Amino acid sequence: MSGGAVTTKGDLTPGRDDALVVLKNVNKHFGALHVLQDIDLTITRGEVVVVIGPSGSGKSTLCRAINRLEAIDSGEIFIDGKPLPAEGRELARLRADVGMVFQSFNLFAHKTVLDNVTLGQIKVRKKDKKAAEERARALLQRVGVTEQADKYPAQLSGGQQQRVAIARALAMEPKVMLFDEPTSALDPEMINEVLEVMQQLAREGMTMVVVTHEMGFARSAANRVVFMADGRIVEETTPDQFFTNPRSTRAKDFLSKILHH
Repeated sequence: MSGGAVTTKGDLTPGRDDALVVLKNVNKHFGALHVLQDIDLTITRGEVVVVIGPSGSGKSTLCRAINRLEAIDSGEIFIDGKPLPAEGRELARLRADVGMVFQSFNLFAHKTVLDNVTLGQIKVRKKDKKAAEERARALLQRVGVTEQADKYPAQLSGGQQQRVAIARALAMEPKVMLFDEPTSALDPEMINEVLEVMQQLAREGMTMVVVTHEMGFARSAANRVVFMADGRIVEETTPDQFFTNPRSTRAKDFLSKILHH
């Protein structure tokens, strides 16, 4: 089904209310380095957008700007129609709607796997402990680590830790999930077990923004590929179009380097 997934989601008269994440003219500098240059990007509900590009192209900064882990210098970001708050309680609430999975797993080392997945539900979503634990166990089962519930993160493999991190983000019932190179710290044999969980989420209609080097995932799970270089979005199109017929020289160059290995 070559890139056909786009039609099923895109053709349902996408009005403005279909847009879940909107970036308008977003700029960000680190010192003299202009890491995000006039970024315009709209992600609609249920869409899986995979962001790829060479190192230093601004992919991770873009991902981290969406939940304000990186503050932007200018431009606007909207989540579900609301402007991204700068700080405080509003921002904490918004972050609960925007799940984030990092390169390093960022689990609480001194808490069990179950506690890691229940904590945010109780503290931020104000769920009672029993309901939070029920949801946590269901999610741990969904990502395939049920039997690890009472262990501590250090007792798990990297792939298991990353799957717990995904369960923890899902426990908050986010509107969108951000993945910032979720497999790049993993041993090769663990990469697939994490990608499989992500593939499943994509099939279930979770809105996802995924920064990754995994081209197989981009090909099979993305509705849209966003290719970045030097802080700009150089092209965005269907995976099929991008991998078989990229328009820009930058993308052709990038693909020739990675696909021939």
